[in-house]
Amino acid sequence: MAGVLVTRQFRSLTETALASLAVAACYYAAGRLGLLGRLVVESVVVTPIWPPTGVAVAALLLLGARVWPGLALGSFLVIASLTTPGPTTLVTVASNTVAPLCSFLLLRRVGFRLDMARLRDGVALVFLGGFGAMLISATAGVGLQVATGSLHRSEFWAVWLAWWVGDTMGVLLVAPLLLVLGRPAGRFRLERWKEAAFLTLATVVLVPLAVLSPMSVLFLVFPLLIWAALRFQLVGSMLCALFASVLTTFEATSGRGAFLHLSDVEIMVKLQAFNGSAALTALLLAAVITEQRATRRSVRRACQELAEVLEHLAAGDPPPDPPGTAGSGAAPRGGQRDP
Repeated sequence: MAGVLVTRQFRSLTETALASLAVAACYYAAGRLGLLGRLVVESVVVTPIWPPTGVAVAALLLLGARVWPGLALGSFLVIASLTTPGPTTLVTVASNTVAPLCSFLLLRRVGFRLDMARLRDGVALVFLGGFGAMLISATAGVGLQVATGSLHRSEFWAVWLAWWVGDTMGVLLVAPLLLVLGRPAGRFRLERWKEAAFLTLATVVLVPLAVLSPMSVLFLVFPLLIWAALRFQLVGSMLCALFASVLTTFEATSGRGAFLHLSDVEIMVKLQAFNGSAALTALLLAAVITEQRATRRSVRRACQELAEVLEHLAAGDPPPDPPGTAGSGAAPRGGQRDP
């Protein structure tokens, strides 16, 4: 018996270690991708979208808090790829680990569902998992630079805002998409494939046109987000929003298209306003549509059950048992059926 318990514990530890290593690898890869779109605010390099925060929150929600060492390891590897680790690295790694953990705990506290089939799930992810929890990493990261003298106090709020919004955008754009892709896919009718292909084509054509045009027509993206949310719910809207935000971020870092002739601060403000609006529109609208469809399905099932009951009553038969209950012909407690 003791050998069986030891084997089970060893297997559990092995699974946790492998899951943590996989999370660390995904975190590091997301960090390297996020660093491709960097901006300079008050002589500090920031990322308008920091995908590792979304990877971290999604990993905790899907795999549990046991994979938190993977977050710490991934954060350390990202920092080590940029500079030589020092004593302050521990503080940064800790804040990058604690912030997603707080997001996970807050979401679990309010009964967050992984399918995000309710509006309250979308609101919780935005305000608790994103805006609220990411205050920790932004405050610790920028505060550490002020404490070490790398950043002047007068520059704190500008850098803090850019850091906080970047971490939040990672949660709002990446985490919902990973949660959707992490659950089993349903059937897709041929008509939906055709519409999905047409939406993809429209997105590939209109989003670059809106981003690359110097006439500032970024608003052309929002009809596509609405279309994707109405017809394909979360997976369609978040894919569309992520594509638009990533492309817009790369153009902003190059100072081209809609961001031509703007200062660094103006670029950051315009970019974060667009990314935030796109993420909120895609996430909350898709959550509303998903909840409405689930409500309609529940009402339809209730109407069907009521119709069956009325048919049996009209025919003089006893009504059918509700789903999940024993049949009416079951034997009584004495073990014999009534004559």
